[in-house]
Amino acid sequence: MASVEAGTGSHTALRNLGGGGVRAPLLSGVMRLLVLGGTSFVGRAIVDDALRQGAEVTLFSRGRTGADLFPGVPRLIGDRDTGDYAALSDGSWDAVVDVSGYVPRHVGQAMEELGDRVGRYLFISSQAVYVRTGVGPSSDEDTPRRPPVRDTEELDEDTYGPCKVACEDDVVARYGSRATIVRLGKVAGPHDVQDGLTYWVRRAARGGRVALPSSPEQPVQVVDSRDVARLVVQLLLDDRPGAFHAVGPAEPTTMAELITTCAQVAGSQVEVVPVPAEAVSPFFPLTRPKSMWPTQQRSPARARAAGMPATPLAVTIADVLAWDRERGEPPLRHGLSPTEEAKLLSRA
Repeated sequence: MASVEAGTGSHTALRNLGGGGVRAPLLSGVMRLLVLGGTSFVGRAIVDDALRQGAEVTLFSRGRTGADLFPGVPRLIGDRDTGDYAALSDGSWDAVVDVSGYVPRHVGQAMEELGDRVGRYLFISSQAVYVRTGVGPSSDEDTPRRPPVRDTEELDEDTYGPCKVACEDDVVARYGSRATIVRLGKVAGPHDVQDGLTYWVRRAARGGRVALPSSPEQPVQVVDSRDVARLVVQLLLDDRPGAFHAVGPAEPTTMAELITTCAQVAGSQVEVVPVPAEAVSPFFPLTRPKSMWPTQQRSPARARAAGMPATPLAVTIADVLAWDRERGEPPLRHGLSPTEEAKLLSRA
């Protein structure tokens, strides 16, 4: 019970922080930014945007992913899984963006090492922090969160969100008004390491009858990774505390509309055919049971007011299509193969 009370208190602190206006700009000169992660997908977009804004970026990672990215950007090598933060023992930064913190130990050790040698701590969190029942459409950042979990580092559907809650609480407890939380929805764009939007972009480009293991009317929210990056960097430049939803696209969208837009971008023709959801994996790209539809209707209002752009869905789709083709359309981990889909369609 004590852990739940601690989480509730930190959530109140976030709500209070998020309700204020923009404080004085963070810098009068060049922003010195430390990114914990930053060489995969969301972090990569954040580093790209920060460099375009003229920031001096330092990367901290294991050095195993994207080693050829960002030549000239200083790289500090460490490993959060093993607690190796020795490379962060020196230096100071105006802000840190924590892209790779998933469990409280990650965040706690980073904060212990950095202390007050960073001005603002921006933590990349998730929509998975929120309770899953009793939530309606257009829910905002004050929606109740799930109780924090600190006694495991095994991440699954039951623990991922609560571990993020604990991380949020710890960042706010340590940095107070110098803490910022960005809660990601489903992020899409070039270099996506998951198969969410990529599956539907590739499938719609083939045209024909498309099996959808969900209702065509299911709402879906995908946010362009570059919009997330623009929000993150702007929050740092404005020195803005609080919690923010990074969700999109610009207009409310259903699964049928998303698939149709994918086809229009690719110049193909499709017929969306509903098939039983139980015939596929529960982690099928972008689909959700009806009880979860409100989780795909979060309000982006606070983030938009703070400067998050709204890239048109068709633009994100076109860029994913071009990127996927350029990399040779490698096998995807999720979704239906043509043979599997044909069997489902034959029974539809």
